[in-house]
Amino acid sequence: MSDSTSPLVLRRRLRTELRTARLERQLTQDQVAKAMDWSLSKMNRIEKAKSGISVNDLKVLLMLYGITDRERIEELIALARTARHRTWWSGYSDVAPAELLELMDFESAASAVSQFEIITVPRILQTEEYAWAVMHGLYGESSAAERVAPLVELHTKSRDLLTSEDAPIFSFVLDESIIHRQVGSPAVISQQLMHLVQLAQLPNVTIRIAPFTIGLHPGMNGPFEVVQFEDAPDENIVFLNGPRGDFIIDDSTETEGYLSAFRRIVERSLGPSESLGRLRQVAQEIV
Repeated sequence: MSDSTSPLVLRRRLRTELRTARLERQLTQDQVAKAMDWSLSKMNRIEKAKSGISVNDLKVLLMLYGITDRERIEELIALARTARHRTWWSGYSDVAPAELLELMDFESAASAVSQFEIITVPRILQTEEYAWAVMHGLYGESSAAERVAPLVELHTKSRDLLTSEDAPIFSFVLDESIIHRQVGSPAVISQQLMHLVQLAQLPNVTIRIAPFTIGLHPGMNGPFEVVQFEDAPDENIVFLNGPRGDFIIDDSTETEGYLSAFRRIVERSLGPSESLGRLRQVAQEIV
């Protein structure tokens, strides 16, 4: 088990084992909840990997499921203990929105991430200098020491997921306005655009540009990010960022709708090679 494996990944592994064991015993969630003296909500959260399970509860649950093999019990207990560990990004809870940290949990366990952005370069693709410029624009120079610095650090450290073991497949579509918008100095935006070109060389990263010439499209309503899970497609989520705050949607019909919208935007966008050519061209023209 890798030290970098996120707790959510581990919770999902554990819940799969427990759900399989429950079904083998032909027990319903309601029956288990009553036997464990839990609320049905708690049972549901454990089987959706939204919360962990204590070792004591797990031991009782395994007895209920008729699991007696000592080696398997120890493996599941070890999984439960590790799944309750804190992530590195949880240390930013005093400066970052709770929804953003929850999104990072989901990203760490994802098989694929599809993101459309219309305002700035996505967080996980930002250079440190670009992230500083974005944060100063949002919060002002006076708050740099208190909030901007840790947020910039959070943004830049999140890039590690792109090259992590079992990293998700990332697909980005950027509205053309992003690559022309002045964020920081000309040198900052030029460096950022060339950074995008470099990241697009990764085997799991695709970056496309949605040019002005495509006119109106489904992404005009605002930016969005769809996070997909190979082990449970019905649990895909959508992250929305807007003026009224951040929202996470887990309704399967809505998430499929956003995924369909993303595919339609991709069809009308520049191809990967042409997009990188556009990024290089603008980067050279700016400086």
